[in-house]
Amino acid sequence: MFESRQAGEVRDALARHGCRYLFIGKSGAIILGFPDTTQDTDLFPEKSPENGRRLAAALRELGFALTPEQEKDIERGKDFVQLRNGPFDIDLVFAPDGIERFGDAWARRVEVDGFPVCSIDDIIASKEASGRKKDHESLDRLRAFREYLRLRGPGPHRPPAG
Repeated sequence: MFESRQAGEVRDALARHGCRYLFIGKSGAIILGFPDTTQDTDLFPEKSPENGRRLAAALRELGFALTPEQEKDIERGKDFVQLRNGPFDIDLVFAPDGIERFGDAWARRVEVDGFPVCSIDDIIASKEASGRKKDHESLDRLRAFREYLRLRGPGPHRPPAG
């Protein structure tokens, strides 16, 4: 189960290793304040060999027992790497549906208490483009949450209305 302590540990370890990444998916939405739960942590890392090496080192520090194949997949930025060999479940999504480039998503990111998070628009776009039933089932609530964020307006640790 995704927990704020766990998210903080991920944020801190990746920061220590200089990784570029964004929280995405439902875990990203939860950091933005979306009232829900999820079973894993979803990350959108920048796809580069150097970032992949840093990410693998951070994951090992967190307690993930990466296989040589997983390390190679992370370094080369395989589209999707699912890790179930650590203290919690984590999905590395190097090529999320509905988002063209990491740099574009990075420019639209929201920082929440030091957490780099995909914008709610990018999270919704990714779920819309996924084609997965479970993602489509959450879209109405995510869209309502986006409207709530817009009506609430910017504030400390809040995304700007847009």
